[in-house]
Amino acid sequence: MTVPTPGPEAPVSSPPPRPAVQGRATKGSGALFVAAGILASRLVGLVRERFFAHYLGNGVAADVFKAAMRIPNFLQNLFGEGVLSGSFIPVYSGLLGKGDEKEADRVAGAVFGLLALVTGVLVALGLLATPLLVDTIALGFEGEARRVTIRLVRILFPGTGLLVMSAWCLGVLNSHRKFLLSYLAPVVWNLAIITTLVGAGMSELPEESLVVVLSYGVVVGCALQFLVQVPSVLRVLGHFRPHLSTASESVRQVLRSFSTVVLSRGVVQISAYVDTSYASLVAPRALSTLTYAQTLYLIPVSLFGMAISAAELPEMSRAAGAGEAVADKVRARLEAGARRVAFFVVPSAAALLFIGDVVAGALLQTGQLTAADTRYLWYVLMGSSVGLVASALGRLYASTFYALKDTRTPLRFATLRVVLGAALAWLLALRLPELLGLPTHLGTAFLPLSGGLMAWFEAQMLRRSLGAKIGPVPPPAGMAKLWGAAIAAGLTGLGIKVALTHLLGPSPRALAEWGGNVLPPPHLHPVLVFPLVVLPFGLVYFALTSALGVPEAKAVLQRVLRRKRAA
Repeated sequence: MTVPTPGPEAPVSSPPPRPAVQGRATKGSGALFVAAGILASRLVGLVRERFFAHYLGNGVAADVFKAAMRIPNFLQNLFGEGVLSGSFIPVYSGLLGKGDEKEADRVAGAVFGLLALVTGVLVALGLLATPLLVDTIALGFEGEARRVTIRLVRILFPGTGLLVMSAWCLGVLNSHRKFLLSYLAPVVWNLAIITTLVGAGMSELPEESLVVVLSYGVVVGCALQFLVQVPSVLRVLGHFRPHLSTASESVRQVLRSFSTVVLSRGVVQISAYVDTSYASLVAPRALSTLTYAQTLYLIPVSLFGMAISAAELPEMSRAAGAGEAVADKVRARLEAGARRVAFFVVPSAAALLFIGDVVAGALLQTGQLTAADTRYLWYVLMGSSVGLVASALGRLYASTFYALKDTRTPLRFATLRVVLGAALAWLLALRLPELLGLPTHLGTAFLPLSGGLMAWFEAQMLRRSLGAKIGPVPPPAGMAKLWGAAIAAGLTGLGIKVALTHLLGPSPRALAEWGGNVLPPPHLHPVLVFPLVVLPFGLVYFALTSALGVPEAKAVLQRVLRRKRAA
């Protein structure tokens, strides 16, 4: 819709000078700020999950709450950071770079107004259609579980709308090269949830009442995540005036890009909902276990895949517009970024595969989350390890296409991945355990396994398609060395865990809960087992990669040595 823009106003006193967009020195530290904010957010998120596990464990109430959180999140996934980064930020930043601050303010106001209108309408529709959404996405929920899920979703929907507006704040601040606050804001969201969990948990509320109170705490956290960014946004904006006008060509350019990126995000969202639907059919605790696993395996993807991709995107975009030797410059940036991603994510995958129970136990096993739940979670982490590297590399390959102004190719492969992935997940998660005579709840581990296989398919298709644009793009150099070192480190960590079990004896509670003694944990608190296993794992990996001449290992060691000398 088009609304006439306001007419000329009477002269007013000049506003205070707006902060200038920071220069080249800040550009180099942008990736560091992004990584620091993501790390802080993920660490506090782990603390949140630990409190959640302590008070709600892996039971029906936990499953219901996790499902309820996923359903309204389609708003954030459709209109959140990823979409605004691909549509609003390029146009808004371009205007700032040209010094056209008046037009930049007009675009910011229009995007805010239009986004608020669309989000408000979708929130209202979501509240009305909640029973249908629950029946469609959480197919296995019936009776009391369905009733509570509907109640929680209706509480959570408005909060998700606020997160969309928080993403608009992130877009404005990132365009002004103010990265840290944008990525630290989710910390406030997590702290609000932790505070609610502790307060409600100490009151010893029944689980149904606890998840209701927790849902209101989530909404408060959403509001705080938005509001904490508002003062900084208003400082960098000049004359901010929300409106619904699409008269500006810049606004229309944002909307054209917006629709394409929304379609891409919608395809990815379908994949997440397919997993939710299948998990609700596998077992009562499958969905909460899958969510715990995602919290863990998304840490390396976010820290290394997202941070490196975010840092390389503007650099590759500048290289793509450099004129001469474009393909060589973009390919050089891509190959360097892929090597860094692989160096850090390959050992992360090995850690989930070989010592995932040690990691999960130290971070999440407490209160209602038992050793048996940790064991179950390890199975899911094993499945997640398959596609970890591919997911991180896929982000980088997709960013390269965006730098080359090609958004259709990633969309095409994402669509194909979702279609094939849904069929493969149905076969592996819902049919294969029965055919193999395995317990049905183990189907949960096959959900991330199928997703990982499809992630490799998508990453390879993206890599090969890039070859047609910039020349041959080989896999990251030295992958055999990285995997060899990571497997050796994983076997070392696993061996230490087994040795501790022989020395200290297996955990009696774990043996009783598992009903077996296959690789049981030692009779020692998981937090104490963690450094005894993980530190040698890391030392072996870095020692072997250094000995094998991996450049990234040498770079890490040089940085550590320089810091020691400086200290």
